[in-house]
Amino acid sequence: MTRALWKGAISFGLVNIPIELHTAVRHHRPVFRMLHARDASPVKFERVCVRDGQAVAWDDLVKGYEYAKGRFVVMTKDDFQAAAVEKTRTVDILDFVKTEEIDDRFFETPYYLVAAKGGERAYALLREAIRESGRIGIATFILRDAQHLAAVEVIGQALVLSVMRFADELVDAASFDFPGAAGVRKAELDMAKALVNSLAADWDPAKYTDQYRENLMRIIHGKLKGKHVELEPTAGPHRAEVVDLMERLRRSLSQSPGGRTRGARSRGARTRRAPKRRAKPAA
Repeated sequence: MTRALWKGAISFGLVNIPIELHTAVRHHRPVFRMLHARDASPVKFERVCVRDGQAVAWDDLVKGYEYAKGRFVVMTKDDFQAAAVEKTRTVDILDFVKTEEIDDRFFETPYYLVAAKGGERAYALLREAIRESGRIGIATFILRDAQHLAAVEVIGQALVLSVMRFADELVDAASFDFPGAAGVRKAELDMAKALVNSLAADWDPAKYTDQYRENLMRIIHGKLKGKHVELEPTAGPHRAEVVDLMERLRRSLSQSPGGRTRGARSRGARTRRAPKRRAKPAA
């Protein structure tokens, strides 16, 4: 098991359950450093004052909020302490809401909540209560000095905490101009639906891989062995303008794995229930 990022308790009502917070995601892409091209030596980046061009020591740095171009309000440690909420070690569940009521745009980073010693029975009890209720706990907690909104849900045998965005962090869709459905013709819609159905598949996350990372690692390993790696060229997206939408749909349908026959059959099939949001593996 990985080292806990945070230790505390889940709190709801008068109940407190000791838990540990563990990361639920891994980052595999290679990390690169900037090197001097002449001798491949690492390059250091200095903190330089834009006014006098001199390097600035860490002790001489302060934080500032740019309220207008080139104009700042300087913030002190006392200012940040005054703004800070009380540092607690609890995930405070405020409400339990229906899963389908939450817009996916609110969800950000997932973490596993793992029962700490002595909290196993209460953890299992809360997990099964949430599972049978069909609801998600909405909570607040403090991580790295900042307050976060979070969702607590059941996935398999695990309680998963997902950091959420606050409502004012989402861009209002009304600020964009999206096309209406008035110009969609039935024949085009039927053909598009057939194409969608011809590409229907069960969710299998293992089949989707990061090809860019794989290519990078092949090149890196080749360079370590003094070899030049030839990669297969990938076809870029077709960017031709859509002159005849129906013809484009027909071509796409004929090239899809299911082809026309499967698409035609699917048009008469009953609509399946939408899958639940974000299936993740249990701990």
